[in-house]
Parts: sequence; C-alpha cells; structure tokens
Amino acid sequence: MDVSTDRQLPSEDEDMEIRAVSGDRLTFFGDAVVAIALTLLALELPVPEGSTNSELWHSATSHRESYLAFMISFVVIAAHWRSHHRVFRYVTATNSRLTSLTMYWLLTLVITPFATDVIGGEGAFQARFVFYAAVQFASCLLFILMVREVRRDGLHRVSTPPEVFTRSIRRIGMVALGFLLSIPVSLVTHWAYLCWIVVPVADTVLDARRKRSARQGLAD
Repeated sequence: MDVSTDRQLPSEDEDMEIRAVSGDRLTFFGDAVVAIALTLLALELPVPEGSTNSELWHSATSHRESYLAFMISFVVIAAHWRSHHRVFRYVTATNSRLTSLTMYWLLTLVITPFATDVIGGEGAFQARFVFYAAVQFASCLLFILMVREVRRDGLHRVSTPPEVFTRSIRRIGMVALGFLLSIPVSLVTHWAYLCWIVVPVADTVLDARRKRSARQGLAD
C-alpha cells in the first residue's frame, strides 16, 4: 500500500522570502560582530596613571604607540564596516560559500584587537608589524572574495548599481595593497606605517582626478 505524505516543497515566493531572511540575518550578525570588535579595542586601551599632571602626562605619552595602534585599528575596522554596509544593503540571499567567507572575515576582525595589542608592544618590531599587517591583508582579501561571490552568484537585487561592487573591490583592494607593501618595507624601516596611509590616499586622489577629467570631457 502506498503511503502518501502532506509534505510540500516551498513555493517560489516562500523560497525567496527564506533567502531574503537569511541575507538579513547574515548582515545583522556581521554588524553585531563589528560592534563587538570595536568595543574590545576600547577595552584594551591602557589607562594612564599618576597623582600629578606631569606624571599623568608622562604615563599617557609612554602608551602613545598603543593609542596610535588603537586609532589605526579603529579606522581599519570602520572602513571594513562601511564597505560591508555599502555592499550588503543590496544582498537579498546567501549561499554556503558566502556564509563561510563571512565567518572567516569576521574572525580577522575579532582578532584585530589582539593584533593591536601585539603591535603596540615593545621590541621585535618586524615580527609584531608583520603579524598585524598579515591579519589586515587577510581581512581585505576575504572581503573582496565575499563581494565577488555576491556578484558571481547573483545574491543581490537586480537593480543594484554595478559600480557598488567595482568601487568596493577597488577601495578595499588598495587598502590590502598598502598592508601587503608594508610588510617588506618594515624590514628596512619603522616608517612602514606610512604605506597604510599613502597607498589608499594616493588612489583616492588619482580617482578624483580621473572623475574630474571625465566630467570635463563630457562638458567639452
């Protein structure tokens, strides 16, 4: 005797709703982890000590490298969040690969407070610097792979402007290049930090000039 069941496959509308919810949940989870990473950064800041103004100031200046590392890490994590927000507001679904890439990306952000403590320590500059730069480069690379996966598998709204993906990949790509170039430079000089600033800023300036030239060309 045949046994029939009442189980039915989800309709197309139900499937789209499930995919949309999964996309929202992944985005919200990412926002929550970024907030936690920023909170951990602040919690790890050394508190200056001293019973007089001069002692307090001396204590604060002795921790200047830790404070500088905090500001750099804050800017880096904030840049990641801005890029994530810029892309994922158009994401309507997820797949297993995007979920896995997102988890690895969030892992690098959670590690960043620890890497900040490492680079703010004394001695062994090259080892500390390379570890921090490698973590940030991995974070940038993973985000680029996430964006490419969203575009490749069509996990975004049909009306999504194409430049959303290209600009995000370009911006994070230049940040990644800055961290990558700083690794060999750190073996020569402690001024390798400048690579993290110079490369993205130079790209921003050149991009602004290209846009200005393009507008002038259209006007002519």
